[in-house]
Amino acid sequence: QVQLVESGGGLVQPGGSLSLSCVISGIEISAYAVGWYRQTPGNRRELLTSITAGGHTYYDDSVKGRFTSSRDNAKNTVDLQMHDLKPEDTAIYYCSARKYGSELWGQGTSVTVSS
Repeated sequence: QVQLVESGGGLVQPGGSLSLSCVISGIEISAYAVGWYRQTPGNRRELLTSITAGGHTYYDDSVKGRFTSSRDNAKNTVDLQMHDLKPEDTAIYYCSARKYGSELWGQGTSVTVSS
């Protein structure tokens, strides 16, 4: 059974930092592209960052320079370091694993940026 379990969300003040982690079981992520998305009510899930199986990394302009993603194929984990958080970063954050057009999702973790 494949599971993606995100953790690390919470409440943080503007300008603060949070680290999200995604533990993946049931697959070996070394063959997968992994990524982080977020979604707010009424909006589409948007891709923030992805790392291909070969290690190439993409960041959306909205998080470039503030967020850093990483993968550990040995531990089957994907992390997202978030800095200089803004109220507009408030969302449910999801990790994903994708191969050959098939995408797997976690249940999401909530991030709220508010003073």
